[in-house]
Amino acid sequence: MSAGPRQIALSEVISGLSYALDLTEGEPPGHAVRSCLIGMRVADEIGLDSETRSHLYYALLLKDAGCSANSARMAALFGADDHRAKRTSKRVDWSGRFPAFVWALRTVAPEGRARQRLERLLAIKAEGEVTRALMQARCDRGAEIAHLLGFEAPTAEAIRALDEHWDGHGQPRGLRGEEIPLLGRILCLAQTTEIFHADGGLEAAWQVARRRSGGWFDPHLVDAFGAVCRDTDFWQTLPELDVSPWEPADRLLMANEARLDAIAYAFAGVIDAKSPWTYRHSDRACVITLGLAAALGADDDELSDLRRAALLHDVGKLAVSNRILDKPGKLTPSEFAKIREHPVMTRRILERVPGFGALAPVAAAHHERLDGSGYPQGLAGDELTMPMRLLAVADVYEALTSERPYRAAMRSEEAMAIIRVEAPHHLDQDAAVALGTLAHDTAAPVEAGPAQHHEERIEGVLDRHAARSASDDA
Repeated sequence: MSAGPRQIALSEVISGLSYALDLTEGEPPGHAVRSCLIGMRVADEIGLDSETRSHLYYALLLKDAGCSANSARMAALFGADDHRAKRTSKRVDWSGRFPAFVWALRTVAPEGRARQRLERLLAIKAEGEVTRALMQARCDRGAEIAHLLGFEAPTAEAIRALDEHWDGHGQPRGLRGEEIPLLGRILCLAQTTEIFHADGGLEAAWQVARRRSGGWFDPHLVDAFGAVCRDTDFWQTLPELDVSPWEPADRLLMANEARLDAIAYAFAGVIDAKSPWTYRHSDRACVITLGLAAALGADDDELSDLRRAALLHDVGKLAVSNRILDKPGKLTPSEFAKIREHPVMTRRILERVPGFGALAPVAAAHHERLDGSGYPQGLAGDELTMPMRLLAVADVYEALTSERPYRAAMRSEEAMAIIRVEAPHHLDQDAAVALGTLAHDTAAPVEAGPAQHHEERIEGVLDRHAARSASDDA
């Protein structure tokens, strides 16, 4: 397993991972990339300078970085699949009371009885400021992730202003006109026109831009978009989904090893924000995996690769509805089938990301078992590498010792008892033994108090391992 080249184009990494954000928003693959192409073409039309276009370029690719932050709340509030709710909301004028009401009426509790649906609607009305709160969470989290990835304020603030409207009826701050950052105005226009173009073609995109000019959109930008509509060559190449030519050549950003790590950590946060029940699961599974690998003699390069695979192993869960992820009762066969698809999605997403593609087989194998009873491929025996085995053990232990909607968190002894039964037939024996030692040395997450304490203690084990390695080398 290898983390890939030392220096790769940052745009290729971010655009690859943007497909995970498309899934979270319920949009077809390539939505963010196509929005980026449209937004950059508008930027050319209005003559933005190179530096500003660079800020815009990454804001467009990362516009949905905060999308998982409101998924659980939206699914719970509407009693509906969050992907469907998000997708349909983008196709109505939700800033208008009547269209918003009609959308809510069609969205809430789709399988419920009339009385249940009415109760949901009344609860949403009683909630008050619900739209603002949902969008505040999304926009603020997106801006925060942009900062975590090292992007400057113009990129972050454009993401924060994604859902603000020219007439002041947008969310979450109700900014009006030029109070909205220019790049945020471009994001809003590019996102909306991409959606309507994908659904109904260029004429549908132009109609929505023109109809919402002065309402949602800056009229000057709509005029620029009108000129873009006449560029037939641009629209013919749009399906090719190649964003690399649109990054300003004199502002080309590269992703070194440190930045790839930062991206993995940031997207682990996107994954874990999808459900309150998996808060910090990726992060904690990662530090447990690294502790096991260090105990079994992994070197620094192996630890680096394994860190990224562990952080991103559940990225495919962004495609799973919160109605399933957060369900307190037993899953139906069809719901469980959806859950079983998430490692497949993890692999598909990571395979398309330069620098992470080689990690895909390991990340996607965390539910495989030594006897072939796991999923999604039913791998067995020697088909499962040691990194795969370590991640599988760490994933089981972290899940067992964390609270879930259908059960309380287990104590470390209870989790270890289960894992010992599972080894060596389902889980790796050496990894299970190393975990027992690690759990004893660090104290279990439940017993040790806050997860941060647990992680600090595991990191202490890693530090001691590094110190021993340095001493041996000397």
